[in-house]
Amino acid sequence: MSRIGRLPITIPDGAEVAVDGSSVTAKGPRGELSRSFDPDMTISLDDGVLTVSRPTDQARHRALHGLTRSLIFNMIAGVMEGYEKILEIHGVGYKAELRGSQLVLSVGYSHTVPMDAPDGVEFALDSPTVIRVKGIDKEKVGQIAAEIRKVRPPEPYKGKGIRYRDEYVRRKAGKATVGA
Repeated sequence: MSRIGRLPITIPDGAEVAVDGSSVTAKGPRGELSRSFDPDMTISLDDGVLTVSRPTDQARHRALHGLTRSLIFNMIAGVMEGYEKILEIHGVGYKAELRGSQLVLSVGYSHTVPMDAPDGVEFALDSPTVIRVKGIDKEKVGQIAAEIRKVRPPEPYKGKGIRYRDEYVRRKAGKATVGA
């Protein structure tokens, strides 16, 4: 049996979870999320404890079991605390600025790169080189952070580019000069 899928989810105080067949809605202090899941998975809510079970041991059902439980857990955590990704910009003259809800990146191109925040996601700048991506949906926060990083990924020679705060960039040696 799935080690993740069989773990029960305890609903914290301040959160409301509604199960309607194969769809789950979570409400909390930060907002509301709703999602439909595979109808084969059985989602049950009893006395503040949510459990997910599967009908058979087929490979497809085993795969969906842990996935469904993790997605529901992430929904509940998102409406309670929210999610955040921090990106750092490295490079001389590289910076970011906010224009309303739009993030404008100046990262060494001949033009600036504007990025719009999707619904439920917001940008914040701690400094011109530190970007915070916040929201209640873990998938959206991770996706938009990956799209920002993709504008100028870190390069291995000087380390310039946009990277996650805890990301390690493996550095390479430059050209070796032959001395005479």
